[in-house]
Amino acid sequence: MDSIQDILNKYWNHKRFRDPQENIIKSVLNDHDVLTLLPTGSGKSLCFQIPALMKSGICIVISPLIALMEDQVSSLQKKGIKAIALTSKYNIEETIKAFDNLQFGNYKFLYLSPEKLQSEFIQGKIKQLKVNLIAVDEAHCISEWGHDFRPNYLKISILKESHPDTNIIALTASATPKVAKDIIDNLSLKNVQIFKKSFSRNNLIYNIFKTENTRGKLKQILAKIKEPVIVYTNSRKSCIDISNFLNQQNFKSSYYHGGLQNKDKLIAYENWMLEKTPIIVATNAFGMGIDKSNVRAVIHMNLPNSIENYLQEVGRAGRDNIQSYVYLLYNDSTIFNSTNYLNKGLASPKDHKEVYINLNQYYQISNGEFSEKPYEFNLNEFCLKYKLSLLKTKHVLNLLNHENIIELQQNAYKKSSIKIIVSNSYLLLYESKNNILDALLKVILRNYGGIFEQFIPVNESFIGKKLMVNKSKVIEWLNQLELDKIIIYNRATENVQLKFKVPREDNFVINKITKNIEQKNTVKTEKAHSMINYVQNDQICRNILLQRYFGETAMNKCNQCDVCSQSKTEIRKVNLKDVGYDILELFNLNKILSFEEIQNQLKYEKKYVIKTLQLMIEHETIRLTSLNRFEKIKNE
Repeated sequence: MDSIQDILNKYWNHKRFRDPQENIIKSVLNDHDVLTLLPTGSGKSLCFQIPALMKSGICIVISPLIALMEDQVSSLQKKGIKAIALTSKYNIEETIKAFDNLQFGNYKFLYLSPEKLQSEFIQGKIKQLKVNLIAVDEAHCISEWGHDFRPNYLKISILKESHPDTNIIALTASATPKVAKDIIDNLSLKNVQIFKKSFSRNNLIYNIFKTENTRGKLKQILAKIKEPVIVYTNSRKSCIDISNFLNQQNFKSSYYHGGLQNKDKLIAYENWMLEKTPIIVATNAFGMGIDKSNVRAVIHMNLPNSIENYLQEVGRAGRDNIQSYVYLLYNDSTIFNSTNYLNKGLASPKDHKEVYINLNQYYQISNGEFSEKPYEFNLNEFCLKYKLSLLKTKHVLNLLNHENIIELQQNAYKKSSIKIIVSNSYLLLYESKNNILDALLKVILRNYGGIFEQFIPVNESFIGKKLMVNKSKVIEWLNQLELDKIIIYNRATENVQLKFKVPREDNFVINKITKNIEQKNTVKTEKAHSMINYVQNDQICRNILLQRYFGETAMNKCNQCDVCSQSKTEIRKVNLKDVGYDILELFNLNKILSFEEIQNQLKYEKKYVIKTLQLMIEHETIRLTSLNRFEKIKNE
């Protein structure tokens, strides 16, 4: 059998492990339950992938994001390792085939979300597999005190029930001591071995600038950096605006946000990876699974929701261990907007009840009734009808979804699709009588093969360009073809699909989750305030603050962040000897002085006076009396 070093070299082409990867892998191979707390970019995935390759059977990986799962599966497949990410894209037939492959096709990894795991069908299929390891990625999601709590993470224990002898490895890049304890308790980890690496990154230089001209400061920073940069902002609009601004200033920039079409996301991503546009302006939709080693700076134009999110995003800089820079630009308006956004988004139990009742009324579901059918749901129309806050309602719906009261499925149809349902001869006859639709049908037939046999994805904008008309006109014509029973047209929709998971019971349903709602609001508020305090701090080393937040005890100043640099600059500017001479002058006038009396008569900042008094006591020039006053020591 290959050694762990052989596998590292064979599949990853690395000569040696990063600390503490090797010890973690050995612990997993010895069948210990393991909790790994490693910063972003530390190579957490290797810690379960290598031992899974060395054991007989399948490794089940629980992960919260489809994009992250697909990225890891793609990476494994490129190495010749068989892996499947079981997402909502799989229908029942494809799911059955996937499990046949997992059972009989030498597959090594099954990735799925905690929500997918709740399916009894999936659970039954997993019972038939030989499972060699259970890996819980982004494990902080299991804790209500984690920054991205997912209630279905609490139900991962289902796997342990079906495979009681299989060990678990839980992995996260952002866990406070409280969250780490929750992970251990909720996953029932036995004799757990904990591996923790300091969240301190010595090659990252943290800088926070308070400035009214954030774009001017951004331009000034970017002028000095010639390698790839990520600029984070909190809205799609500002994402586009800032990217356009940078391009006008002769920088090469692209933008990336969750609302882009997949092809546009791919173009922006590839242009950045290839450094055609070395600056990418993005919302937090960008970053998961990104592993570009030479990102030289990460710049925030707004405040992240939490220190955990902040650390995850800045951790994408300097993965090549070369000195890199982290900037956050803010002013009083930034703080106000962040606080305002938080308060507007905090939804009380009363808000949840109002939205829940309105939802049932919207679909005419009476009290006690249970409707199993899915509904098309448009958030804007719903909020307009009931005069609800868009932001707050969005948060309410997300929580109702997490609590399994409703189920929201994004983009029921991700692409429009068409199938022609008449014979070729009938179609020719139809075309001869409909000159306008004839041109449309010719474009469809030329560009989309197999459309008589099955539903084929189509792009209305592409068809419009071919016909030199706008997209809405193409949609109108396709609807006409469907009315004429020539095609079946499944039009892509921006709506989500909504299903009710429980019968309507206005009081009971919301009362049951009231404690969770209040807890979630408390966590959000505490995390937002921690972020604001971190930004406004100008006394304590940034590195020490981050380490303190994650419960580390061995803390040293970085001597390179903006706080440390400012302190060194100020000490150079103020000569403490001058402060000492001025203090001695005061003692020539008064024999005994309080600190307040000294401070009030000097022009220096408080910290310089304190430092000088300490030095004068050490050199026995002055002493502190029992009444906490200072007096000069007479030379004998």
